[in-house]
Amino acid sequence: MRFMMLVKADKNSEAGVLPSKELVAAMGKFNEEMAKAGVMLAGEGLHASSKGARISFSGKKRTVTDGPFSQAKELLAGFWLIQVKSKAEAIEWASRVPFAEGEIELRQVFEASDFPPEIFPPEDAAREEALRAELQRRRGRP
Repeated sequence: MRFMMLVKADKNSEAGVLPSKELVAAMGKFNEEMAKAGVMLAGEGLHASSKGARISFSGKKRTVTDGPFSQAKELLAGFWLIQVKSKAEAIEWASRVPFAEGEIELRQVFEASDFPPEIFPPEDAAREEALRAELQRRRGRP
């Protein structure tokens, strides 16, 4: 099972305030622990929404809105993508994030097996799996 651990933004992250040296060191140690345990697939911090954009879709029309965006508590400041055996294990890892304050939202990532074959036929699932394997190979992962 893959889960995204989503780090919620706050007024500091939206203002572009960088984390302290101590927090960066603690996050590095946490990332190393997850990597050594074989659960971390990816993890990154995100720039403030003022450097981003949103693309809205309505039929064939696309509308681009440049940031910043309001409601910092609904925005993301970073993420981890982890692969674990259960939601309970994902919660265990998310609970170990070395934050003094903040919030982590945990969301399971869809797998091909989550879809019935009439929506995601086996040949499409096989193509998707081959694509994932190729992307991992390019990144040097087994």
